[in-house]
Formats: sequence, structure tokens, C-alpha cells
Amino acid sequence: MIDETAIERELRAAAPRAAERPLPDLGDAAATAGLLDVAYATLDSPLGTLLLARTDHGLVRLAYVDFEGEDEVVAELASRISPRVLVAPRRLDEVRRELDQYFTGSRHEFEVPIDWRLTHGFGRRVLRATARIPYGGVSSYKQVAAAAGSPRGFRAAGNALGSNPIPIVVPCHRVLHSGGGLGGYTGGVERKQLLLAVERGS
Repeated sequence: MIDETAIERELRAAAPRAAERPLPDLGDAAATAGLLDVAYATLDSPLGTLLLARTDHGLVRLAYVDFEGEDEVVAELASRISPRVLVAPRRLDEVRRELDQYFTGSRHEFEVPIDWRLTHGFGRRVLRATARIPYGGVSSYKQVAAAAGSPRGFRAAGNALGSNPIPIVVPCHRVLHSGGGLGGYTGGVERKQLLLAVERGS
């Protein structure tokens, strides 16, 4: 005859051990199975909620959720990169840590790799030139256009900066009008002012 009391004791003894085991990370499991092409997560920041997305090549998208909409950004990623898009916060830990440090003023350069695939041609050259503007520095639309190979292309440079898929990390907030005016900014000029203030330490 089976001693059910002994079985119950074994189950009770095993239960705490099972509870102590961490749950498997769905993003890691999907990546291991080859089912994840784009991992994304959100981050609360002084600028509002940010959506961060990365591929195996690097950070591919950063969006202001209240401005662009989470569902819309995820749909864009699914359409332009791959339908295998999944919430996977652990895969964005490095990006979130660097952004947190940036907002407290303790990080002046981002080290996360960038996946440029959502940019093309002259626009990509403009954004690469913008990525070289140092922390606390500024440039003009005309200067970044020239650095991208077209000194007269400042209007096209403005369009490229306005559609920057990775703001903050690719610091389009550091590009101003030649006369010193702020110019436009994805998500509103107030955010541009705040980012410049962070970098001035004010």
C-alpha cells in the first residue's frame, strides 16, 4: 500500500525549491529557439515613457510612447524589420542602464551598439554625423549636412533629423539653427530643451 503521507511530505519539501527557481525569461527562450528578431521594453524617464528596441546588431529604435504610440512603433518594427517582435526587458538592460546614467548626468557617451537599418542614404550619413557631436556640444543643420557630404542639403538634413529612429542616443537634440534657434524636435521642443539642460548640468 502506498504511504500517501510520505508522498505529501515529499511534495511539500519540493514545493519551496520549485518556488525558488527563477522563471525562464520568455525573451531569452525565444531567442534561443530562433524566434526573436526584435526585443523591446519600456523605460520611465524624465522625458516620459520611452520604448526601446534592439536586434542582434544593436539598438534599432527609441520612441517617445506618448508621441508615437507603443502599438504603432511595434507595428512599424514588425513591418520594417521582422514580425518576430517580443517584449523582452532583460535584453534591453544595458540600454536602460546607460539611459538612466545619462539622465543623472553620470554618462556622457553611449556605448550600446546601433543598428542603422531603419535609416538610408543621405539621412543615414546625417545621423552618423550627428552621433559624433560631443556631449554638451551643438552643431547646426548646415554643418551636419556638410559633414554628410551635401553643404546645401540642410533642409534634407532637417528632415532626416526629424525622422531619427534613435533620438537621445543619436543626439539630434544637439543640432540647432545657425542663428542659435532651437529648431524642431520629434516629441516636442520642450524635450529638446530638457536634454540640452541635462547636458549643461542645469
